[in-house]
Amino acid sequence: MGFGLLGLSALESLSPDAVGSSSGGGGVATRLPHFQGRAKRVIHLFANGGPSHVDTFDPKPLLTQLHGQPLNGGHLKTERPTGAAFRSPFQFAKHGKCGTEVSELFPNVAKCVDDMVVIRSMHANVPNHEPSMMLMNCGEARLPRPSLGSWVNYGLGTENENLPGFVSLCPGGYPTGGAPNWQSAFLPGALQGTYIDSKHTDVEKLIENIRNRSWTPSEQRAQLDLLSLLNSRHLKDRPEDAQLEARVQSFELAYRMQMEATDAFDLSKEPKHVRDLYGDTVYGRQCLIARRLAERGVRFVQLWHAPGQPWDSHDDLEINHRRLARESDQGTAALLIDLKQRGLLDDTLVVWAGEFGRTPTVELPSPAANAGKINGRDHNHWGFSVWLAGGGTRGGTIHGSTDEFGFKAAENPVHVHDLHATILHALGMDHEKLTFRHSGRDFRLTDVHGKVVREVLA
Repeated sequence: MGFGLLGLSALESLSPDAVGSSSGGGGVATRLPHFQGRAKRVIHLFANGGPSHVDTFDPKPLLTQLHGQPLNGGHLKTERPTGAAFRSPFQFAKHGKCGTEVSELFPNVAKCVDDMVVIRSMHANVPNHEPSMMLMNCGEARLPRPSLGSWVNYGLGTENENLPGFVSLCPGGYPTGGAPNWQSAFLPGALQGTYIDSKHTDVEKLIENIRNRSWTPSEQRAQLDLLSLLNSRHLKDRPEDAQLEARVQSFELAYRMQMEATDAFDLSKEPKHVRDLYGDTVYGRQCLIARRLAERGVRFVQLWHAPGQPWDSHDDLEINHRRLARESDQGTAALLIDLKQRGLLDDTLVVWAGEFGRTPTVELPSPAANAGKINGRDHNHWGFSVWLAGGGTRGGTIHGSTDEFGFKAAENPVHVHDLHATILHALGMDHEKLTFRHSGRDFRLTDVHGKVVREVLA
């Protein structure tokens, strides 16, 4: 009987309603992965603007020794003019049983290093925000492509029909690049990220029209049934219309969300000690919402930090990085602790990443802007750090390194495509087999690149 059920499950995973059609239709029902992965869902903490790796998770004592002196003969290839070596204003210390060094900026996160694998050898393509954010979020820097969250939901489907499979928590409006950061592009429209302005605390402001003040649930159901009938007739004359199918699905999801989402976003239902653990801040509330969504079966939750005042510290790096770390340290650590206490960290992959890092040299004043305080760092895509926790990753380890002063990935370099391949692998998906046919070719998140970084997986 067990083998029979497995066969039935496989047949369901191949049904048109489950996987969609190559033209872009279909739903988001739960499907079988390519193999048994350790992770079932992802929480992506996006540190918008490019945190400085040499001030957070990649200590470089040589910068202190060479402070004020030219590096590499003063010929580092940076986006803007930079000057001499710029030491970190922050102290690093070893933490946990593993002894991973973390900056003083993150005292709470540092307590969780035994559950984290820090990749210190990341690299991207260009030192510009928009294309680098698109690369990190969508695997492509220039052209519209489906986001990572959309690919994850395409491959695995949803575990909760009453909530979106992909939610993007972004307070105070859209980030640089806007909604394309969580787009579904040519994948079915039902797979795109649902944007939530998480600066609000009132559920009705978090999600517009979450409650219907004019109709009872039964009246709404009758209204939607009529609408569905009319749309179905309309669709018969327009077969395989992905936008129309997505519109029909969105009406149904919105109806079902009125009960489930109200509960998921209502943080007053959490015990006080849990709310105190996360802190009463926008970021802390976002982290708590992310945990509540994850335990309700939302496959991919993206949590944006500082979309309006990003980690983009061209000036006043010490002041700005301290402020941003203070905003995010408690909530990030609370998320890891809470997930672990609930047994959710084992199958929830937490990813902390910006779009790139920052230079080990000080940024010089811009003649065009006639500004600059000579106390910040320029963009740096040649080398930076991200960390992963849970979801079958090898906690308490460090992978790769940048060169001796932190400019370029040197040992075991990991490209963004490799990171995406590794995330998909942790979820049980082969990045080379997770494809979608569009415009005459098979597309995938990693395009024609990417290799799984097996050293970071347990």
